[in-house]
Amino acid sequence: MSIFIGMALPALSAHMRPYLGVAVFLLLTLAFLRVDQNAIRHRLRHPGLLIGALVWMMLGAPLLTWFAIEAMGLDALGPDVILALFIATAAPPVMAAPAFIYLLGLDATLSLALSVAALIVTPLTAPLIGELMLGPTLPLSVGGLALKLALLLAGALLVSAVFRKLAGPERLARSSHHISGLNVLLLLVFAVAAMDGVAASFATRPLFTLALTGLTFCLALIQITLTLIIFAPATREDAYAIAHTCGTRNMGLMVAAFGGTLPELTWLWFAVGQFPIYMLPILLKPFVRVFCRLDAKTVTPHT
Repeated sequence: MSIFIGMALPALSAHMRPYLGVAVFLLLTLAFLRVDQNAIRHRLRHPGLLIGALVWMMLGAPLLTWFAIEAMGLDALGPDVILALFIATAAPPVMAAPAFIYLLGLDATLSLALSVAALIVTPLTAPLIGELMLGPTLPLSVGGLALKLALLLAGALLVSAVFRKLAGPERLARSSHHISGLNVLLLLVFAVAAMDGVAASFATRPLFTLALTGLTFCLALIQITLTLIIFAPATREDAYAIAHTCGTRNMGLMVAAFGGTLPELTWLWFAVGQFPIYMLPILLKPFVRVFCRLDAKTVTPHT
C-alpha cells in the first residue's frame, strides 16, 4: 500500500527521498533489535544448509549474473543497467523476508538465520561483485563501498545492542507492538521515498516503465526458480524459504551505501523493484501451498 501512496503523492516522494538512507538505517536497527537469537542458534546446530544457501545467495547468484552479462553482451546496454543488475543480485535479502515466509505458513527460522548471515557478509561480497560487474564505473571504490556497508550494518547492530541492553528482554517483549508500529511507519517513509519519479515515468513512458517493472519480476522469479532447483535435495519447505529469501533483495541498503545518488535508470529499477518484493508473497501463495503440501507426503517435517 505504501508504494502506491508514494506514486499517488509524487511531491511527497521527492521531499522524502533524501531521508531514504536514514530510513534504511533505522529499519536495520529495528530488524536487529527483533532478531530471535534462539531461532538462529537452532539453525546453527546444523549449519550445512545455511552455509550452502549463504554461498549461493551472496556469491553464486551474482556471479551467475556476471557470467550472463559477459556471455550475452549486456554490458553494451550501459553501466546504468549493469548497476541495476548489481544491486538486484548482490544485495542481501530484505529483513522482512522471514515475515513473508511466516505469512505463507512456513517455518521462517532458516530465512531469519540466512538474512542475518547475509547482512554480515555483505561488506565482503558486494564490493567484489561490484568490481567484477562494473569495474571503474562502480559509483564508489571497492574499499569505499565496503566501508560504507560495514558502517551501516555495524552502526545498526551497535545501536540495537545498546537498546537491547538498556531495555532488557522483558521490556522488549512488552514493547513488541510499539516496535512493530514504528517499523510500519519507517517502511512507509522508505517506500514513499523510493517511489520518487515513478509516477512521472509511468505518465511519460508507460510502456517502458511497465516493461522495466516486468523485468524486475522476471529477475526475482529467476532467482527463486534457480534456488528451488539447486536446493531440491532439502525439504521443500526449506528450499522455498531459501528461494524466496534469495528473490527479495534489500536494494535499499545498496542505495543507502551509494548515498542515495544513482543514475535515473538505476533508480527507476530500484523503485519498481519494490513491487515484486511486496507482491510476490501474495501471488505465489497458491504455488507454495501445493509445493509444500506435496513435500508433507514424502518428507518428515523437521523440528
